[in-house]
Amino acid sequence: MTHATANIDTALASFQEPWSPRILTRVNDYDVRLAKLEGAFVWHSHPDTDELFVVLDGSLDIHLRESGTETVVHLGRHDVFVVPRGVEHCPESAEGAAVMLLEPTGTLSTGDYDGGIPDHITSTTGLPA
Repeated sequence: MTHATANIDTALASFQEPWSPRILTRVNDYDVRLAKLEGAFVWHSHPDTDELFVVLDGSLDIHLRESGTETVVHLGRHDVFVVPRGVEHCPESAEGAAVMLLEPTGTLSTGDYDGGIPDHITSTTGLPA
């Protein structure tokens, strides 16, 4: 049995690229990911899973589209929000944010988005930090 530890601050300091999540650790069949966010992501959804956001630093707006209505959830440091499966969303951070995400292993950050991926976004799950 391995008793590995991971440090959030050390992991966050190991990369600078926004929208390029890194796997901090795994719990059962889920990745605990860290990401730095700045600017806007792409509109997407995850048809088969919820997505947990925990803001570690900075602030984050999560734009949601559901049943023809658009709303915005504002998150600050240590705020937590779950985007329900199938809800189209677009995270955005004007000043930048560090977040922790919980998603099933193998889930693409871009979900069901099928357009061209902007250069500032990585659609993969990333390597362990």
